[in-house]
Amino acid sequence: MKEQIQKFEEMCLNGHVALNTFFYDGWILKFSEGYTGRANSVSLLYPSSKPIAEKVDFCENMYKKQGLPCQFKLTELDTELNDFLTKRGYQAVTPTHLMVHDLDCPVKPDNDTTSSENNSKIEYIFSTSPDEWLPVFFKIHEINDAHDQDVYKRMIAKVLVDTIYCTLIYDGKPAAASSAAIENSYMLLQNVIVAKEYRGLGLGKKVCAALLEKARVSGAHQSYLQVVQTNTVAVNLYKKLGFEKLYSYWYMKN
Repeated sequence: MKEQIQKFEEMCLNGHVALNTFFYDGWILKFSEGYTGRANSVSLLYPSSKPIAEKVDFCENMYKKQGLPCQFKLTELDTELNDFLTKRGYQAVTPTHLMVHDLDCPVKPDNDTTSSENNSKIEYIFSTSPDEWLPVFFKIHEINDAHDQDVYKRMIAKVLVDTIYCTLIYDGKPAAASSAAIENSYMLLQNVIVAKEYRGLGLGKKVCAALLEKARVSGAHQSYLQVVQTNTVAVNLYKKLGFEKLYSYWYMKN
């Protein structure tokens, strides 16, 4: 399991890239001006030699200099640091599943062009560039802050692996979005969002299924994603698509 976790954590770092990273004795410190926990936390991936107390002090000072809270992204492998941080006053937040799905046994996408509810027309727009997709994603996700938009644009520009961006058009209007980052035939499914006014119509499953199939025909063999455990609607959706939990992670935040 250790090798599996390290492999997927590395790919997650390549698919959701922080603006700046600092490597410190096997730990990876990520800084992105506070936008998303994944891109503003410490990941433990490789063997360490320094004492934990010394390393935690160093990390806390580094994040303090950036005006950010110090938080650690931990998996079930990191029990020693988890216990140390708990005694230091840190609390576990945002427990998250990493789920996987074999694309060689795909769930068939909803290729019908109409919705069963009211015969509304559905179309999919795919692109390997985020330029036209990003404004749609920001609008659907209601990311209106100019600073957050700018940070994410700079983050997404740093992604070096292959990407696919998908927009679902419902009755002529953008209604859902998702994206994929593909590395060595592994597809990271992320940025899945449905506009509030279109929720409950099954569009989340449609946009995911369409993107999974697009990635499969592009050469991907396995998909994985990260979903907050308390988001039961999303967890159930991904289970219906064939995803299963591989491991969990959480953040320790002071």
